[in-house]
Amino acid sequence: MSHLPPLISDLALILITAGIITILFKWLKQPVVLGYIVAGFLISPHFYLLPSVADPGNIQVWADIGIIFLLFALGLEFSFKKLITVGGTASIATLLNMGAMIAVGYLIGQLIGWTQMESIFLGGMLSMSSTTIIIKAFNDMGLQKKKFAGIVFGMLIVEDLAAILMMVLLSTVAVSKHFAGMELIENVLRLVFFIVIWFVGGIYIIPSLLKRFKRYLNDEMLLIVAVGLCLGMVLFANVVGFSAALGAFIMGSILAETIESRRVEHLIEPLKNLFGAVFFVSVGMMLSPGIFAGQGWVILTCTVVVLVGRVIFATLGVLASGEGLKVSLQSGFSLAQIGEFSFIIATLGMQLGVISAFIYPMIVTVSIITTFTTPYFIRFADPVYAALERVIPRRWGKLINGYTASREKSANRQGDWTRVWRGVLSKVFIFTLLSLAVYLLARQYAIPLVTAGIPGTWGAVLAAALALVLMSPFLAGLVLPGKRVKAEIGRLWADSHFYKGLLVSLSLLRVVACVSLIMLVLVPLFPDAIGWLLVVAFAIMLSLAFFEGFRKRPEAMEKLFLENLTEKERLEEREQAINRQVKSLLLGKNVHVEEIDVPRETPILGKTLAELNFKQRTGVNIISIIRGERKINIPDGNEMIYPFDKIVVAGSDEEIQQFMQAVQERAWAGDSGEGAFQQITLSHYVIEEGSPLAGRSIKELKIREKTGCLVIGVDRAGETLPDLNADLVLQRDDLLWLAGEKSYLSAFEASLLK
Repeated sequence: MSHLPPLISDLALILITAGIITILFKWLKQPVVLGYIVAGFLISPHFYLLPSVADPGNIQVWADIGIIFLLFALGLEFSFKKLITVGGTASIATLLNMGAMIAVGYLIGQLIGWTQMESIFLGGMLSMSSTTIIIKAFNDMGLQKKKFAGIVFGMLIVEDLAAILMMVLLSTVAVSKHFAGMELIENVLRLVFFIVIWFVGGIYIIPSLLKRFKRYLNDEMLLIVAVGLCLGMVLFANVVGFSAALGAFIMGSILAETIESRRVEHLIEPLKNLFGAVFFVSVGMMLSPGIFAGQGWVILTCTVVVLVGRVIFATLGVLASGEGLKVSLQSGFSLAQIGEFSFIIATLGMQLGVISAFIYPMIVTVSIITTFTTPYFIRFADPVYAALERVIPRRWGKLINGYTASREKSANRQGDWTRVWRGVLSKVFIFTLLSLAVYLLARQYAIPLVTAGIPGTWGAVLAAALALVLMSPFLAGLVLPGKRVKAEIGRLWADSHFYKGLLVSLSLLRVVACVSLIMLVLVPLFPDAIGWLLVVAFAIMLSLAFFEGFRKRPEAMEKLFLENLTEKERLEEREQAINRQVKSLLLGKNVHVEEIDVPRETPILGKTLAELNFKQRTGVNIISIIRGERKINIPDGNEMIYPFDKIVVAGSDEEIQQFMQAVQERAWAGDSGEGAFQQITLSHYVIEEGSPLAGRSIKELKIREKTGCLVIGVDRAGETLPDLNADLVLQRDDLLWLAGEKSYLSAFEASLLK
């Protein structure tokens, strides 16, 4: 028999152990991630009662793949547009919370004698909450529809993006071994440049390709394409000097904006679960019991800092964003843990060789402890709020209610101006970066090739012309305002002299940006003719602005980009029973709108809204019932509830919570479940002389309505009647075939065949 490679035997050991332990943790109602970590410890060299992996190096390869798929899946759930929808609350709260925790972590590292780099990494690890643990806790406790849960999810979105940026910056600092301010700024700008190029280019190209080849994309092909795009971006990110995790995340976020995102997310989930499990098992393999002896007090200190510091800083951050004290405390207590991103940051530090080996198992231990405490801290928020409410003076009412409760927005000409300057600045930013990207590629490949083949002035002229032609669609998009903004500019120009000055400033900004980019191409090729080059640059800019041929291409590109970017949102908007603006207005009045899925087993099935009387029982209003492709808006009391319906309800947090409990509870408490899934069986009955069935039609007997059984056949004179219909009259000696559940068939026999 051939020798089994260690890679396969180790993978078998990992998955078997992880499967057994996670089943146990499911039974104990503990997070699965924690089970993976414990499984890793059990098969590590630190635990001697079970076999351990033969080659940890191979497991590290699987773990690296796990990080790629974890970040890719995270990107699929993330959207850059979500950063706008989560609003200022999540952004302000997250930046304050993360900034404070990084500072505290750095200070602790310095106080206990760690190196400067180790202290920075410690701050980064302590600043990251666990998305997995929080979602699991909210689902288990039925809190996912609460207002504070929405804020926490928004903060996690901002944290995810901040974590990606942090990893890139930590990599830069770790490699350079110093903190040169200009170098750091240069790397941040470089990162922003590549993220924008990847995102804009990806949205322009990938959704268009997916739509064009949609008929060929069955599940198998779509999975291959998605994984290929992910690994392709990982490879490209590595080539330009960024981490594999960043490449996977960016490609996930690009695919998240396509209409195929849900399919891709569904298809990629098994891969994420498999390789993610291997990653978390590898984390557990680093856990050493000896760490408690040497670093016990450090673990205790970091645990206290996470449990206390994150609660305080997250609460203050949400308060600073304008929310009330109760919501702020609930959000803060929910974020009192560290998790998977902390492991990834620790892995990065070890790969770069800038943190000591003991830090990894130490941070894993802190994560395990804070994971156990998360549900208890979430429950503890309400008693703390009740205690604080009793001692806070009444004149501090804004602290209790939040200062955003009474804020209102008004619409006037200022709104037009805001749309204009945002539209212009976003176009200047995006088209400038795209022009720079094309120029950098031309400078790297096209210009040297042309000037080497045709030396002298004509070679420089040809190289400049080639670069400018390649850049022309983006330069034209930069200098032209666009149809949508142009109409608003016209209204503002006619409104007042004040807006005229501002509009002229925006026009000058576009002109300066366009001329500067043209000069960037020309000056290196003709360094001795700066004055003439300015004249040429202005002439090229005017040609782009006024010649019709240059107008069509950027407008078509912009239209395609916006269509790809908003297509998924438009489809989701059509599927929703209530539009976003109405939802936002209701939210300002403390009325939440939620879609609740009706489970397959619930006591409300088959009952009318009048019978259920949800308004009286729970306080919610039923806005709509979504049944497949059909929407029943403002349903009346006669409408019945069916399995897999979606019920759109409006009400307060507490009312919606009561409604969800009413929908999701079982029909009979303590039911053993026997008979819940009775099978359909067949039975036959001979119509004897004197039977109440003889001489009556199937329609007249109403067997289906009265007994729940279905007539599926009638045999007469030894042959099955070919034409079975409701008007068929049963005769003596007919053989009647019925289908139904066993209990119904027995009841039929008892009631009709006496």
